[in-house]
Amino acid sequence: MAYDLIFRNATLYDGTGAPAVIGDLAVEGDRIAAIGSVAGSGAETIDATGLALSPGFIDVHTHDDFAAILYPDMGFKTEGGVTSCIVGNCGMGAAPFAAAAILARSLHPHAALAEWDGYGGYLARLDAQPPAVNIGALIGHGTARMTVMGRNPAAPSDADMARMKDIVREGLDAGAIGLSTGLIYDPGRHAATDELIELAGLMRGTGALYTTHLRDEGLGLLDSIGEAMRIGEAAGVGVQISHHKASGKAAWGLVERSLGLIDAAQRRGLDIHADQYPYTAGSTVLAAVAQDGRLGGSAGGVGALAPEDVVIASAARHPEWEGRSIAALMADFAQPLEAVLTRVLAEEPGATVILHTISEDDVRTVMRHPSTMIGSDGLPTLEGKPHPRLYGTFARVLGRYARDLSVLSMPDAVYRMTGFPAAKFGLAGRGTLKEGAFADLVLFDPATIIDRGTFEDPKRAPEGIRLVVVNGKAVVRGGAVTGERPGRTLRRA
Repeated sequence: MAYDLIFRNATLYDGTGAPAVIGDLAVEGDRIAAIGSVAGSGAETIDATGLALSPGFIDVHTHDDFAAILYPDMGFKTEGGVTSCIVGNCGMGAAPFAAAAILARSLHPHAALAEWDGYGGYLARLDAQPPAVNIGALIGHGTARMTVMGRNPAAPSDADMARMKDIVREGLDAGAIGLSTGLIYDPGRHAATDELIELAGLMRGTGALYTTHLRDEGLGLLDSIGEAMRIGEAAGVGVQISHHKASGKAAWGLVERSLGLIDAAQRRGLDIHADQYPYTAGSTVLAAVAQDGRLGGSAGGVGALAPEDVVIASAARHPEWEGRSIAALMADFAQPLEAVLTRVLAEEPGATVILHTISEDDVRTVMRHPSTMIGSDGLPTLEGKPHPRLYGTFARVLGRYARDLSVLSMPDAVYRMTGFPAAKFGLAGRGTLKEGAFADLVLFDPATIIDRGTFEDPKRAPEGIRLVVVNGKAVVRGGAVTGERPGRTLRRA
């Protein structure tokens, strides 16, 4: 038998959490054709002795909606082993276009895009101009609400709800895999629980998920998780908690109790899980954490923040501010906090920031829990100093937390970023090594894999990733992007 590609003597992590085995794997076209002791020859044969071969990593929490079109090589993801991305998180979906473009202007200030018609138009654009990775899309509640109501904090009228429902239905009909909310951001933070239950209820029986950036990740963490559970149970849908953490020193340790809430909900029969990035700092737009001249608490949700905790990541008009904390800008400007925030938001309304607010102990506690999968939450603001999680999330889990610290075993770490998210998000044929599955693959050196990016120098590809294959085509070889763009649009079945 002749195959397109054969890996010989690889350490196979199959994506189920099972122990690794030594064996061969053959690829024919876009599929895994054989596993075990493979007879025959390959157009290309790779001696993988001493190397690990796993399913491609699935990044369940991205903001790559526009990046997949603007930067189709997606090197900041593929060089880290990512082969599939879920977009539309935190309530920020790709449609309707006019509202979605507000986010695009924050993350991609110099980009110009031809608009599309609804989620059907967005997914059709990806079909016609595929990126290097597979893309599955969530419907953004915030995008829908802004389309219908702008930033109006009032409860929606019956007519408003009807229009938002139409947007959700259009997305579901197009193949979107769920509905996302961002309940610390405008306009999502103005939505009452009943509004969200009514919209999420449109997904009952479809297999689509409710994913949520919680209303409060600080001292209100437990109540916010309770709200997510109420929505899931009332709507009859599965729930995904985005980037599970306790933000702000006063809230550290609350994750022990929030994980207990998840355990209790699972025992009641709720399909609820969470994702996590493996860092003690988060990232978001400055406008989400700076309101009314204050940091953190006034926005409700990210915990108490000190000026030194908040560092400018991207500022299109003022690159000299990038890498500087709000405390440093206060000194530079010789102005108090309120004046500095007012100035920065006026001159850089789309500025993104790094937030140093998370406990390392909490990171490890959440990671160990069986409800947790991995998602980068990377913001593709490539012009500035983005959070290094955009590049290094998955290598960091494997190298630091599995190999070096033994927080997870290597098979379990691979499972958290492959088979687990594929099952949760309904990505049929992906996430495991088995005959007939799509050939999304990562070949890496388990002895050397590690993230290399820092907050000062974030745009660095991880070490130790030798080859990345998407649908049978190599998108990274020897640490270099190949230019192949074999990604596919992942629609809900």
